[in-house]
Amino acid sequence: MTQPEVLDQNIRALQEWLRKAWLQLGDPSLTAFSRRELRNQMKQCSADLRMHLQTASERPPQPSAKPPKAFAKPELRLLALS
Repeated sequence: MTQPEVLDQNIRALQEWLRKAWLQLGDPSLTAFSRRELRNQMKQCSADLRMHLQTASERPPQPSAKPPKAFAKPELRLLALS
């Protein structure tokens, strides 16, 4: 895997972890200590995600694998109704 692919995979994994953490945070069976620990982990994960997103935004754009489509003048035919 290339560096950009690894970075994108890490970003998706962090986003998914945060999504699940928010769902878990709403669980009424969590103790106050567990809730506090989960929020601390979420803060760390958010900071990591922010760092990865910053890195992704600073990388140069990847050239596309296929050349851009050249638009040609379409052939038009006029049909006359009698």
